Amino acid sequence: MPSFDMAGTWTLHPQVAVRPEPFGALLYHFGTRRLSFLKDLRLLAAVRLLTDEPSAADACRTAGIHDHELARYRAALETLATSHMIVRRTPPRPGEAP
Repeated sequence: MPSFDMAGTWTLHPQVAVRPEPFGALLYHFGTRRLSFLKDLRLLAAVRLLTDEPSAADACRTAGIHDHELARYRAALETLATSHMIVRRTPPRPGEAP
């Protein structure tokens, strides 16, 4: 798989639930029945911001992740994409609300 596209638009998969925990969060995919642990609060914030930001990089920056840290977070987001916890966001069709 090519490197994770930080300039792309991403969102949580519609079948993924986020359960906050003291250490961060659990992500559960109801379709695949996979579980992921997020042990970094800034990564959790970035994942939650993916839907509202114009890119994954912007979601990371809004979550307080500095540019020199992006490589580490890119790897984490790539893992989430590979396991289908996050998916590419598609633009709304003409006539649909964004």
